[in-house]
Amino acid sequence: MADITGKSALITGGASGLGEATTRRLHADGAFVTIADIQDEKGEALVAELGERAVFVKTDVTDEDAVKAAVAAAVEQAPLWATVNCAGTGWPQQIFHHKKGPHPMLPFETVLRINLFGTFNALRFSAEAMSQNEPDEEGERGVLVNTASVAAFDGQIGQAAYSASKGAIVGMTLPVARDLARYGIRNVTIAPGLFDTPLLGALPEEARESLGAQVPFPARLGRPSEYADLAAYIISQPVLNGETIRLDGAIRMAPK
Repeated sequence: MADITGKSALITGGASGLGEATTRRLHADGAFVTIADIQDEKGEALVAELGERAVFVKTDVTDEDAVKAAVAAAVEQAPLWATVNCAGTGWPQQIFHHKKGPHPMLPFETVLRINLFGTFNALRFSAEAMSQNEPDEEGERGVLVNTASVAAFDGQIGQAAYSASKGAIVGMTLPVARDLARYGIRNVTIAPGLFDTPLLGALPEEARESLGAQVPFPARLGRPSEYADLAAYIISQPVLNGETIRLDGAIRMAPK
């Protein structure tokens, strides 16, 4: 199995939620971590806590130059071996509602730009950097891990924008893996279910427990550390490629 010790990992959205857990896990595994996030205070605080082998780069993933700078910062630490895309957002609104009218275009575009275009930016610039790595004994030069959602398959009422963005990430998983196979770069997507992230953290405890109870087993919200464990395993397992893995406790989301 591949070892990330002494290599560089870039985590977009790496200062909170699933990204923070992944940052912590890969750093604990011996990687040099670059936290690419829009949240200055959280990013700097996490770097201060982790100490050596950690840097923060303020990054708007929709900005090409910002993503290039984040990749460059990662490469400056060590050869970039893993990029995990966790930056994302949502906008709950129905495509048409008799009181609100049609879904406005701007939030739809914003969700697509952050979730999909942001992922694509990180993929293309990371792949360029990884292509310069010395291959390991199996010819591998790096791993790309993306975050979709069960909403890509079971989108609920009001999730048109979010589901479209996550469905597109699923859709490009295999072609990106095929594009990059010649360079020894893998591409895998995780589709989480209901996870205990800052978004759900704003809900009352009763509401959070109710959501967790909808999961067949285990009947609880997923833990960010469990996402991070899977991301780390994907990085370590050479034959995982071109696949979307649901991490959801067997839940299939109802319409609402």
